[in-house]
Amino acid sequence: MSKKEKNRVGIVYSTNDEFKYTYDDGEQAITLEPQKQRLKIMLDTKHRAGKKVTIVSNFIGSEVDLSALCKTLKTKLGTGGSSKDGIIIIQGDVVQKTKDLLLQLNYKLR
Repeated sequence: MSKKEKNRVGIVYSTNDEFKYTYDDGEQAITLEPQKQRLKIMLDTKHRAGKKVTIVSNFIGSEVDLSALCKTLKTKLGTGGSSKDGIIIIQGDVVQKTKDLLLQLNYKLR
């Protein structure tokens, strides 16, 4: 089943060839400019077998923009990581480097 078919509203299946399905495109989040973002950076080791990760939270915007920022951070820092639900997780203790990089990209920090 394609992603578009998963977003059908109401009717799941119809035998009528001329039936038009209604699709829910979801809420499109509006991404704030970097100057208006107030990102929070912290170091975390909980539930990670003692391994350290740097967490960037409070990102307001679409998942596409979040993943683009995550990719930029991972590339410039030379580490791995992931992004989901307004949170970016970067592997390793790179808090200071992340702060410096986000300030260069005009993001405001808490």
